[in-house]
Amino acid sequence: MFRLQISVKHLAKEGETISAKTGQTLAGGKGANQAACGAKLLYPTYFVGPALGDECGVHLDYVRSVTDEQTGHAVVMLRGWPEKISDDELEVVRNAGVVLLQRDLPDSFNIQVAKDVKKVGVPVILDVGGMDTPIPNELLDSIDILSPNETELSRLTGMPTETFEQISQAVAKCHNLGVKQVIQSVIPASQVLDTTGAGDTFTAAFAVAMVEGKSHEECLRFATAAASLCVQVKGAIPSMPDQTSVMKLLESSI
Repeated sequence: MFRLQISVKHLAKEGETISAKTGQTLAGGKGANQAACGAKLLYPTYFVGPALGDECGVHLDYVRSVTDEQTGHAVVMLRGWPEKISDDELEVVRNAGVVLLQRDLPDSFNIQVAKDVKKVGVPVILDVGGMDTPIPNELLDSIDILSPNETELSRLTGMPTETFEQISQAVAKCHNLGVKQVIQSVIPASQVLDTTGAGDTFTAAFAVAMVEGKSHEECLRFATAAASLCVQVKGAIPSMPDQTSVMKLLESSI
């Protein structure tokens, strides 16, 4: 997946064409971020989903690459998704140690995956980031761990999340909604340059620690250390630390 970062004066309306001031194409998206982080932390990670192939077979031998200037981008926003994930893709996630879901895809996709892997005992973590629509109860009932940031937790529960006490009360409401566990990332860092990807790093690092058999407290410490390193570097995937860096930070804080 790629994240297209563009700067525009306003969001395009249906049927409208607007020009962007600047644009960058970067590897990204919540799922790609979390997959990259898991791999950097030395756990075998698989990114499951369809990718559009080249239907025309155009030869690109004479396409010239430039590195010192930006080229053009055309962004077309369409509605519509494939109807469901394939059986072959489901077979991959059935054999996973843990499955991370994000709300960048329709809830119907996530419900299908969560229900399927629940039958074989694979734990499911749902990152709340993505669509801001209410999460269906059918999805909440099918996951093991919910991972929101403060803003997402507030939106989900309708409660303030500005203090630790308020966060605790909001988490308690999530339990009342049927969620088994909630991990809410409050990340300490001495030098914050860019928070992009910090939540994805936290969730992915927690998942890696969990499948490695660490205790709940150890998972939280590992995830917090990884995310605190992430915010000290600009970018999303480039800022995600490797396992050596995380372990070094943990050892220095003992």
